[in-house]
Amino acid sequence: MNTYLDCIPCFFKQALEAARLAGAGEKEQKMVIDELCGMVPGFMLEMSPPEMGVLIYGMVNRITGKKDPYKKIKEKSNKMALEIYPELKKRLDDSPDRLFTAVEMAIMGNVIDYGVKNNLNIEQEINNFLKKDFNTTSNQNKRVFDYRQFCDTLNKASSVLYLGDNSGEIVFDRILIEELPVPVIYVVRGGPIINDVTIDDAVVCGLDKVARVISSGCKAPGTILNSCSREFIQLFNAADMIISKGQGNFETLSDIGRPIYFLFKAKCSVVAGMIGCEMGSMVLKGKGKNEKIVK
Repeated sequence: MNTYLDCIPCFFKQALEAARLAGAGEKEQKMVIDELCGMVPGFMLEMSPPEMGVLIYGMVNRITGKKDPYKKIKEKSNKMALEIYPELKKRLDDSPDRLFTAVEMAIMGNVIDYGVKNNLNIEQEINNFLKKDFNTTSNQNKRVFDYRQFCDTLNKASSVLYLGDNSGEIVFDRILIEELPVPVIYVVRGGPIINDVTIDDAVVCGLDKVARVISSGCKAPGTILNSCSREFIQLFNAADMIISKGQGNFETLSDIGRPIYFLFKAKCSVVAGMIGCEMGSMVLKGKGKNEKIVK
């Protein structure tokens, strides 16, 4: 996915909020905005938004001196999600279709995204999730909820490569992984960026108990293949089925010809327009191509 002009105002909002979260004063915040203004003319729209994110968040980190400003937020997100893990499992036990419910839960976990909404109230978002029945099979959602195709591919797969997205959200990923009938390799980011999941988050949330956990080698809020490790590319090429969580992974992999299933909440008008759904839709979008990626 390319970057659209509509993405650029969002970059400014994200940069400013990240600077504030890092504890920057008004002088440093102004420095961040000034530097981003100077960067914009050099932005190539052919790049994906996560590629832009690497440049923008790197600049914010350099000016503020904070390499991982979201560290405390990630710890809080993981803690709160782990606290409701037993209730999620109980809901699964009461469900007539465990896999379907687990898929819904995994998608709902994608609300925990500070890249889109830095003033996110994790406790409120999780409570909203627990109180509501999210109708992923409504008329407006049917065209972007490819559950039958998902099941068909899963039934033929001998393993799954699962691309993680955000901290906290990974507890919801664990729920789905525990329902998958084949071995899973769970992929995290190559280093801290926004509130995206790292090896440490995966271990804290017990993902290492249900899957083999590896890093993509890519330090971006997405999966930029030419920045990933050779090990990851080999696994990506060999995978019978790839589950990709979050908008960042969609933005970097939507044009890639692999058997990928994108699970996320459509949080911006650009992405919603691309896939033909309304803002806020719960998306399960599958791709059927099976081409190898050369690196």
